[in-house]
Amino acid sequence: KLQLLLLRDLLYWKIDMDSSRISLRPFKLTDVDDMMLWAGDDRVTRTIRWKTLTSKEEALTFIKEVCIPHPWRRSICIDDRSIGFVSVFPGSGDDRSRGDIGYAIAVEYWGQGIATNAIKMTIPQVYNDFPEIVRLQALADVENKASQRVLEKAGFIKEGILRKYGYHKGKIVDLVMYSLLSTEFDM
Repeated sequence: KLQLLLLRDLLYWKIDMDSSRISLRPFKLTDVDDMMLWAGDDRVTRTIRWKTLTSKEEALTFIKEVCIPHPWRRSICIDDRSIGFVSVFPGSGDDRSRGDIGYAIAVEYWGQGIATNAIKMTIPQVYNDFPEIVRLQALADVENKASQRVLEKAGFIKEGILRKYGYHKGKIVDLVMYSLLSTEFDM
């Protein structure tokens, strides 16, 4: 029985989502219930800077005060239902040539190519919306191999490991730096 379950799970993770069902759009207040399904899950929030949301009110406040006014935060949607997010933080001043990208999706959608597709959809939009950005960069925890693979499949180049680079939820961590230059991406 255990072997059959493992085989079923392996087959499940190999199936990629039909990319026509995936979209990116600004967050809406009506995303609150869907957002609670993934942003209220410790497995999703353990690798991002957000704390796990614990109530519908907290999620609604987060959408109103953080997601909607953000310069470039999009809901990753399947059939227009929010299953995650992708954000780009454009640099300013002397750092205006780069943008930092981050993302997360609901556990039930891990391993289906959705995050990779969402990142691929993000890239041309960001380079179009922020013409001064010539470098998109992402940091992934050295232990988060799945996120590293998402970035690699989306065309990002691994630049190296930043040892003891910063604190994440109280623990100092090593991070892997990835980047994609506008000249490396065919728009």
